[in-house]
Amino acid sequence: MAWGSSPSDPDQLAGMKDAGLNISGFCRVEDLDRVKAAGLTCFVNDQRINGYNLTNLPSDEEIRKNLGELSRQVADNPAALGIFLHDEPNAAAMPGLGRLAALVRDALPGKWPYVNLFPYRVSPAMLGTSDYDSYVRMLVKTIGQPFLSYDNYSLVNGEMLDPFYTNLEIVRRLSLETKTPFWNCILANSHFNYMEPSDATFNLQVYSTMAYGGRGIQYFTYFAPEIGNYRLAAVDQFGNRTPTWDMLRRINNQIHALAPTLIRLHSTGVYHYPDVPEQGQPLSASKLVQSVELTQRYVRPPIAGRILIGEFEDDDHRPYFMIVNKDLKNSFQFRVHLKQANRKLIRISSYTGKEEPFGREMDWLAPGAGILFRVE
Repeated sequence: MAWGSSPSDPDQLAGMKDAGLNISGFCRVEDLDRVKAAGLTCFVNDQRINGYNLTNLPSDEEIRKNLGELSRQVADNPAALGIFLHDEPNAAAMPGLGRLAALVRDALPGKWPYVNLFPYRVSPAMLGTSDYDSYVRMLVKTIGQPFLSYDNYSLVNGEMLDPFYTNLEIVRRLSLETKTPFWNCILANSHFNYMEPSDATFNLQVYSTMAYGGRGIQYFTYFAPEIGNYRLAAVDQFGNRTPTWDMLRRINNQIHALAPTLIRLHSTGVYHYPDVPEQGQPLSASKLVQSVELTQRYVRPPIAGRILIGEFEDDDHRPYFMIVNKDLKNSFQFRVHLKQANRKLIRISSYTGKEEPFGREMDWLAPGAGILFRVE
């Protein structure tokens, strides 16, 4: 998903489809047919449902009247995936959003409400509560959204900060607890003092999310905002593609290749080595992996590698795992030692999606990149 306003220009919509996206963002009602023609979907952004004071809503009767008008325009259009309600709400706004979401479900069966949450690291004053777990649960219990959605931008000064992984830990745990899939909104441009995009930054954010069992990737942003120091989004302020567009397409092509396998898997654990983020688990707690050796060639002195392992099972209880290189600058050759030494690794190609014997030069991880394995 491209996080932000969906375009009206058919050529830009076609470019989003070419980049491997399937949700164009937050669209106007009048653009739904263009979005549909491009083979995309969107969340409708309309003041008739999201223009209210959330702590002082009008009567249900008035909201239903406005929704009735909106329903006649969008209900039968398959491009309308749902209705955008709010981004990063304070906890005090949740009851109002819950009312709106319930009315949306009544008026537009099958259309999803969309609310995106603050990241874990914001202050209690911004959250409206000191308990981030309770804040996330509100998206399920109060709003009834069929997916958890949050953002976390932690790429600073050449490295990924640990709050990125802590946020994944919390949301994964609550996703499993509430049986609600989660979507991660990741950094896809540069602004403030965040790093500029690279294949490595896309790799690390996407592969880490997939290793944690995530079911959706949202890119902030596809179009560069015309404010501040925003730069190097996939499309710049003049409507032109930047080098980031190709990076976005490359990582999306990998997601499309792996998705048919990943969608059948259930997350069973995530482990880090050698350092462990807050609320994380060490590799020693893994059920499948005993250890991982990381080496380099032609580098003196050797650089210590950092990895995470996401473990899965399919419906037949066959084990899988994804190994991710947490280093944004260095490639590593790796060797995995399984706890059951007589088992072998089958690699799922991130280019074809097919299973392959693990060998030749497959035992290298690019910066931020990951590899999915089935254990046979």
